[in-house]
Amino acid sequence: MKYLTRTIWLLSLVSLFTDLASEMLYPIMPLYLRSIGFSVVLIGVLEGVAEATAGLSKGYFGQWSDRLGRRLPFVQWGYGLSALSKPMLAVLAAPWWVFLARTLDRLGKGLRTGARDALLSDETTPETKGRVFGFHRAMDTFGAVLGPAVALLWLAWRPGDYRLLFLLAFLPGLAAIAVTLLVREQRREPSSRPVLPFWASFGYWRQAPPAYRQVVGGLLIFALFNSSDAFLLLLARERGLSDATVIGLYIFYNLVYALAAFPAGYLSDRFGPRRMLVGGLLLFGIVYAGVAMAHELWAFGALFGLYGLYAAATEGVSKAWVSNLCARPDTGAALGTFAGLSSLAALVASSTAGLLWHWAGPGLTFGLAGVVAGMVALYLALARLRPATT
Repeated sequence: MKYLTRTIWLLSLVSLFTDLASEMLYPIMPLYLRSIGFSVVLIGVLEGVAEATAGLSKGYFGQWSDRLGRRLPFVQWGYGLSALSKPMLAVLAAPWWVFLARTLDRLGKGLRTGARDALLSDETTPETKGRVFGFHRAMDTFGAVLGPAVALLWLAWRPGDYRLLFLLAFLPGLAAIAVTLLVREQRREPSSRPVLPFWASFGYWRQAPPAYRQVVGGLLIFALFNSSDAFLLLLARERGLSDATVIGLYIFYNLVYALAAFPAGYLSDRFGPRRMLVGGLLLFGIVYAGVAMAHELWAFGALFGLYGLYAAATEGVSKAWVSNLCARPDTGAALGTFAGLSSLAALVASSTAGLLWHWAGPGLTFGLAGVVAGMVALYLALARLRPATT
């Protein structure tokens, strides 16, 4: 496993610590916001602003990392801002301050994502990218297993003590910052492409190779119907499962995801990312068709396990495939644009899902997403990728 270089190990540890800090707060954030007077509408506005900030900034800062020929400063500052945002929530409960902290966290994500993924890509060959991105996703997702578990234990010991938990979440964030200081970056040729303004940060799309637009275009259509996992958790809660059981299902999903991500990356390198992505999208369709009919704990358990396999077969694999469809100096812009557009598509998907649920119930919400996943899987399976023009 020599392809797992020192840099890949360090970046994976950074992601584990950061996700541990973030997921410590994930189960209790809605409870905390309601306790300080946030309405459901205001929570929605908060998340919309936060995700829009992350989405718009991913492509922009990815371009800058290409133009400067350096990735590491964006990674370090990005993780630093996200770590700083956690204790800020413990300082003041005013809505404007909560908006500032949440936006700072998402700006940090936008600052680091394209550069970090490009740095991972720079450490690989086309033959090992699936395994490398799969390994990184596995380490990242183990943080999503540990974080909610820590939150459950904390709330069982000190119910309602949210603010101290925000301070405790700063500790793994500090560990992540410390590990970034150990990363050493290789010198690389800067990109000759000009950096587009922030409001036009997705301009790489027009300059991208045709195959990139074909693959990313199909994945974005799917993303427009792939709503937040919170809807799955909400459905399980409405079907009679307790809060603790629902959080347990979320932990189980992340555990399956973490365990399967590296093997999925290996299979992607062995048989090609196209096959893995198609299989993952078909699993998504099965899960979304199943949850609309599920009522028992065993059914939700099986479906959340399949959902973990879907995530393992698509998240890291899609980044590995996309990074092989662009010129090496443009990797930051290519991955940042993909991540940014995916974030904005997810915002649309969640808003649409909420409206559909309110209008017609969860059956149509999940059924439509499952059908679109099947259609995109068919498209990716049959698409003849056009070569780049010279």
